[in-house]
Amino acid sequence: MISVAAELTGVHPQTLRAYESKGLVVPKRTAGNTRMYSRDDIDRLGLIGDLTDEGINLAGVIRILDLEERLEEREKRVEQLERENRQLEKELHDYRMRETIRAIVKVEDEPRGLPWDNTR
Repeated sequence: MISVAAELTGVHPQTLRAYESKGLVVPKRTAGNTRMYSRDDIDRLGLIGDLTDEGINLAGVIRILDLEERLEEREKRVEQLERENRQLEKELHDYRMRETIRAIVKVEDEPRGLPWDNTR
C-alpha cells in the first residue's frame, strides 16, 4: 500500500502519487483501487530517490529509467541471439560431421584402382 511504500522508501505519499502520474512507477491496483507496490516498485522508488538525491530532476530520472529499460531489452536480445548462435554453430558442426562421414563412406564404397584401369 502507499503508506507502506512511503515508509519503506522514505518518500511522502503525495510524492509517490506524483511519480505514478508521471509514469515513473505503476503499482498494481486491488479491486477496491488500493495501490499495491511490488518489491520491484520499491526498488525502483529507491533508485528514483537515489537519482533525485544526486540532484537529477524528474525529466532526467525519466530519461535514465527509459535508457535502463532499453538497455535491459537489448541485453535480453543479445542473450537470445547468443543462444541462437550457439545452436546454429552446433547444427553446423553436426552437419559438417555428417558430410565428412558421408564422404568417407562414399570413398570406401568406390572400387579401387584408376578409372582407366580395367583390372578391377
